[in-house]
Amino acid sequence: MMKKAIRQTLCAMLSAAMLLGVCACGTGGTTGLSAGTVDLMANVKPSQKALSFQKDSGLERTFELEYREFAFGLFSRCARKDDSKKNMLVSPLSVMTALAMTANGAKANTLDEMMKALGGGTALPESLRPLEPAEFNQYLGAYLKNLPSDRKAMFRSANSIWVREGSMDVRKEFLQANADYFGADVFSAKFDGSTLNDVNRWVSDNTGGMIPSILDEIPSAAVLYLINALSFDAEWKEIYREDQVSEGVFTDIDGGTEPVSMMYSHESGYLDDGKATGFIKPYSSGYSFVAMLPNEGVTLDEYIGMMPHLGVFEQIRKGSREPVLVSIPKFSAEYSAELSGLLREMGMNEAFDPDNADFSGMADVGKGELYISRVIHKTAVRVDEKGTKAGAATAVEMKTNGALMAKSVYLDRPFVYMIVDDQNGLPIFIGQVTGVKAE
Repeated sequence: MMKKAIRQTLCAMLSAAMLLGVCACGTGGTTGLSAGTVDLMANVKPSQKALSFQKDSGLERTFELEYREFAFGLFSRCARKDDSKKNMLVSPLSVMTALAMTANGAKANTLDEMMKALGGGTALPESLRPLEPAEFNQYLGAYLKNLPSDRKAMFRSANSIWVREGSMDVRKEFLQANADYFGADVFSAKFDGSTLNDVNRWVSDNTGGMIPSILDEIPSAAVLYLINALSFDAEWKEIYREDQVSEGVFTDIDGGTEPVSMMYSHESGYLDDGKATGFIKPYSSGYSFVAMLPNEGVTLDEYIGMMPHLGVFEQIRKGSREPVLVSIPKFSAEYSAELSGLLREMGMNEAFDPDNADFSGMADVGKGELYISRVIHKTAVRVDEKGTKAGAATAVEMKTNGALMAKSVYLDRPFVYMIVDDQNGLPIFIGQVTGVKAE
């Protein structure tokens, strides 16, 4: 009876992520865990072979296309959600990792829908096929692990699972999969005030302080948290000199003007997809800042709706070398959104259904006894003369029921921007700037 009652309590899963520039992947760490928190990894040894698999070029291409589909789908829906005039930034890598870790406990149609929402519903060329869940784990885990990192462009990935002491028997297979593919640490904790501090400190430590806390409280019925944290801090390849920064004016989405500090430079990565012009500006190594400014007469909303079909990422992959004069406003922004409605739009319905969700691969629960109640996403970004810092946190909360004249692109009105990894040209962050306040 006690075990059954526990299954009918609120259960939460959470994932926090942060990123900037270049990348390296590893298990998380935090300082000063409370005495009541016990490391359970002694019983869960990550397989050294999980990410040492024979890669297939076709499956790699499938992963890239599925990732891109998910990234654009998430970004476009967030851009038109609620107030489309506000600054917005999402990390598709953060949300995807959170949901992928959760999907390791899903079964049957719940799992099928989650995989489709994660890009498995992408229209692929006849020569390619969708990834199976285990393959998706492999390619996402390998992507995270192999993103580059160095002193001037640092990226770190960490994952952890927190289980309420004596509450529920989480399946070892579920823990093993997340340890194998995502290097997740596992902790047993009392889920009291000290655990709240431990979780928030773990997130802060593993996001370089960009996300200082992810939880305001731990509900009395919460029995499990799954956390993914990414941290990124990168310098520009060429840091702006003082004479490259001057006062400018930014025209916001409503036509109003705002004084800003504008950073000017010459770049060699001009982009033109027919509906917008833009540029590629490299960080110190491994990553680049990409911005696209919609043409006059094309609204920001219209452009965002067209982006998936305009081939801008093919241009990014080819690496344009055409010279361009650019300006970037110094800006910082924070954003938060609850994503469950958007994910339903993307086809992930059953996971939110209290009657039909199947997460029996996560614990000994029946159909509908455990379901996702909310997916909370928070991001922060700061762009200045030295480089970029960005952070993101994604919380999956679960309840139980159970030479020539250079062209120019000046970002002096609303624009879209991305942080992409250079090797694959995939977006780690995608955002829009609709207004800029002077710092």
